Amino acid sequence: MLQGPTGLLEALYHQGESHKPAIIVCHPHPVYGGTMRNKVVYWISRAFEDLGYSVLRFNFRGVEQSEGVWDEGRGEADDVTAMIDWLAQTHPNQALYLAGFSFGAYAALQAGRKDKRIQKMLAVAPAVNLWSFDFMLGETRPLTIIQGTADEIVPYAQVMAWVQNMPHIQCLTIENAGHFFPQHIDELMSLCLNMDD
Repeated sequence: MLQGPTGLLEALYHQGESHKPAIIVCHPHPVYGGTMRNKVVYWISRAFEDLGYSVLRFNFRGVEQSEGVWDEGRGEADDVTAMIDWLAQTHPNQALYLAGFSFGAYAALQAGRKDKRIQKMLAVAPAVNLWSFDFMLGETRPLTIIQGTADEIVPYAQVMAWVQNMPHIQCLTIENAGHFFPQHIDELMSLCLNMDD
């Protein structure tokens, strides 16, 4: 349990190698059942653990054992900032990265945009059709997007349209993959590692 802005937040932490980056992985929409135990979040985390990264995933406010209540994405971005603070204190000499899946990408990127301690960001199926990501305009730090062409929740075409306004983005596509990548987990895990290229 780690201290968040409105109470304690339930978290899972894997300590990696001291010379490797540390990364936070943010889960999908809490109102629709998203938790840090989501399969996509789990496999993203495993991909980085296998590389020797330190990995922190956590439940947003009001999810499972985390205190607080849903706050439309605003408070959830503050939750991410609190986790960045903890990770920065725990790993003061390591690069800090940030990742999120679906809604988690929205919360993560809001926090990352304002926090210069974050060196690289990863957004898997960012829900650009549900929230405005205009706050990312002008951002120049490395950002990797992974998007399935058959996503039934976040339309591929809308993600591609958003990416066109962000020339520094590395956009990686998984053909025929749905939102939760049910038949494409191995490919997803492999592409996650491209954020460190």
